[in-house]
Order: sequence, then C-alpha cells, then structure tokens
Amino acid sequence: MDFAPTDEQLMIQKVARDFALREVEPKAKDLDKTGRFPSEIVARMAELGFLGMMVPSENGGAGLDATSYVLAMEEVSAACASCGVIMSVNNSLFCDPLLAFGTDDQKTRYLAPAAAGQKLGCFGLTEPMSGSDAQTMKTAVRREGASYVLNGSKNFITNGPAADFIIVFAVSSREGDKYRHTAFVLPLDAPGVSLAPHDEKMGIRAAQSCTVFFENVVLGEEHVLGPPGGGFKVAMATLDGGRIGIAAQALGIARAAYQKSVAYAKERHAFGGPIANLQAIQFMLADMATELDAARLLTLRAAWRKDRHLSYSLESAEAKLFASEASTRIAHKAVQIHGGYGYTTEFGIERHYRDARITEIYEGTSEIQRLVIAHGVLKETS
Repeated sequence: MDFAPTDEQLMIQKVARDFALREVEPKAKDLDKTGRFPSEIVARMAELGFLGMMVPSENGGAGLDATSYVLAMEEVSAACASCGVIMSVNNSLFCDPLLAFGTDDQKTRYLAPAAAGQKLGCFGLTEPMSGSDAQTMKTAVRREGASYVLNGSKNFITNGPAADFIIVFAVSSREGDKYRHTAFVLPLDAPGVSLAPHDEKMGIRAAQSCTVFFENVVLGEEHVLGPPGGGFKVAMATLDGGRIGIAAQALGIARAAYQKSVAYAKERHAFGGPIANLQAIQFMLADMATELDAARLLTLRAAWRKDRHLSYSLESAEAKLFASEASTRIAHKAVQIHGGYGYTTEFGIERHYRDARITEIYEGTSEIQRLVIAHGVLKETS
C-alpha cells in the first residue's frame, strides 16, 4: 500500500496547516483557559470545507477522502485539540452515519446543512450509566400509533451546547436479555429536548459537551435513521469511522508536544551545553519520534482502507488504541523534558498532556479497542 499523499491531499494539508498556524494556534491557550466555544474558528472551518470533508458535493460536502480528512485533522488538532474534536464529531459522528444510512429527505434536511457548516451536529450514545455496554442503555422509545415517543438522557455530548442536530440511540424493544436499539436524527430545539449546563473538564475545554434530556419527545418515521431496530449496526459503523478521527486528533496533540520538546531541548542549556546533547533527553526524543511515526502510519492505513471501501474496523481500532496511548506517553515525556516549565501554562505542554488523556477514553476506551482487536484477530485465525 502506498501512503504517499497525492497533490490534492498535500494541498489540503497545506491549507489546514496554514489555517491552524494563523487562526487557531494563537487562540488555543485562551480557549483552554476560558472554555469558550470557538464559534469563529468553526465558521472558518466551514468556509474551508472542513466540516463535511468526506461528504459528496451534491450533499453539501467537500467531496474529499478519509486520508485528506486525517491530514487536516492532525493539523487542526496540533494547534488546538478542542477545535479538532469539534471538527471530528461533525464529520465522523454526524455526517458519516447520515451519508451511510440516511434517507434522501434526511440528507437534504440534516446532512447538507451540517456538511456545509451552516449547522452543527452531535452524537448521542453515552448515558450516565451506559457507555461501552449498550445493554444498560436506559433511553427508550415507545410506539404510539404512527409516532415514537422518546424519553431518557445522554451525557458527555460533544458539540451539544452549540449543536443544531443530534443523532440519538434508544432501546426500541426488549425480549428477555435481548435489546434492540433504533437510531433517530432530530433538531435539538424539538419540543421536549433540553440541555444541562456544559461540562467542566480536565482537557479539550473549548469543545463544550453537556447532558441532553429527552422528555416525551414525539418523533415520526422521518426521524428514524437506518432500519428500525438496527441502531446497534448504525452505532458500530459510525464508531469505526470516528476512531480514525480520534486517532488523527491524538496524532496532532502528540506532534505538537514532540515538536515543542525538540525545540526546547536545543534551546535549554545545562551541564555545559544544550540538553539535546544529553543521552537521557535523546532517548526520550527517539521514543517520541518513533511512536509518532508508528501512530501516523496506523492511522493512514485505516484511512487508506476506508477510502477503498475495504473493511477497516480492526485497523481503526488499532490506530485509535496506539495513537491515543502514544499521545499520552509523548505528552508525558514532553512535560519531563521541559522540567518545571512543562508543569506551567507558559509553554502549553501541560495543555497537551491534559488534552491527550481523553483520547484514550471517548469513542471507545482503550479496553474496548483491545476487545475489538482481539475479536478481529481471533476471527481471522478461526
């Protein structure tokens, strides 16, 4: 497989890098401090076509591929991980399932405006007592004539406080220990939908998230996304693609921490010269560079397979697992290289450290990725 970027992909990467350096990175420290939703940056990402990158132009998107998306995601996330995950959620968790499972009407009503950046989407799967275990999901729908009535709540919903639309999953039938789920797409201003104040978080603080409540929300057949009772398939397919985006986000965070560490090691003097001359520092930089390259190759492989319509569930899980854990390790070493300065807000290293940690948790914890990978490995060898 050839991972060499095409001229078009290199152009997308350059546009993303220029945008990130000029318009995103200068605001990253303040966004982290205040937790303000970066509406002006989101508007610029919309203008650049970064909010619906893999959506065909006839559906309002940029008509690009997953590899271009990974390259752009890395650049934006290296500048500001909060902006990166806002971009990832709209692309991977909202636009992707609508493109794959949506009706023509849903693509017109929800996908096109979200892909064009005129509206913002979010994804409601996690609940206060239900994360990786979908069997414990409490949000449910019941049929009343031709309508569905939705009740429950979803939490940690990234983009929730600023979003216009949500894809939400609910238990639609129970038969003993067997649960069936159905996916729905609806506007967040629908009657019966309410939002809690945004969460106060350790990292990615400007990517606001919140709990969303549903109280007797009446939905029609036009809100059902995918087949009734087929919500689990919609969710799993969506998360396969979402994990590529989070791997790219982790990659960007790690790259930023690594590059700052290389620069600092050349500037900081101790024991008669720059600390870059010290073997202890060189070994840390060598490990960081190697893990960064490995994470990038795994992420590009997953995107490469997605672009070619090959199965990529195993590859996206491997990319997400390795890139997220590598990002945390690299950020940890970056703090160590910077010493006391790494623990202050001056160099931004502690922000990368805090931002990296969430990539091991959302869109499937590291433990869940290992289960997915093990299942894939055992299936291949059976």
